[in-house]
Amino acid sequence: MADFFDRLDDKHIAMIGQQPVFFVATAAEDARINLSPKGYDAFRVIAPDRVAYLDLAGSGNETHAHLAADGRITLMFCNFGRPALILRIYGTGRAVLPQDAGWSELSGYFDMLPGTRQIFDIAVESVQTSCGWGVPFMDYHDERETLKKAHRKMDPDAWVAKAQSRTQSIDGLPTRPTERYIAGD
Repeated sequence: MADFFDRLDDKHIAMIGQQPVFFVATAAEDARINLSPKGYDAFRVIAPDRVAYLDLAGSGNETHAHLAADGRITLMFCNFGRPALILRIYGTGRAVLPQDAGWSELSGYFDMLPGTRQIFDIAVESVQTSCGWGVPFMDYHDERETLKKAHRKMDPDAWVAKAQSRTQSIDGLPTRPTERYIAGD
């Protein structure tokens, strides 16, 4: 049985804070649906009706392209321990890049990670919880450091040049590239 809420409550926020991984889904008209797992200490609840997460450069930039085209986003958290629970946040989002006016405010909520290219700022429209009884028990072992290591090793100018060369999604939707390298921890 699913329950819907207009905003995040204290129990939702506590559950989110215990999860080492979350999932992000976006779509745009005539484009593939994008679904991505996210890790690291990259998610923040800013208010019961606003959340954000750090996005590191990786294989693509589909979320940015989809949000620019459509705005819709769904985030999902699964409790792999007890109690069984799935929590989805439905909302609209936007990419905030280091050169954007909102960067100073949003970046203050995070410890920057190497290779951060943007922060996704999400207005929560509704929250859904469901039982999660079909989700397996899983133990968290550790974060993979590979992506952060790769970003630390990259020359900052080469990193920016690479970021600026990726100006569209796999379906040809436009993205705005970052203009500077974030060194992070």
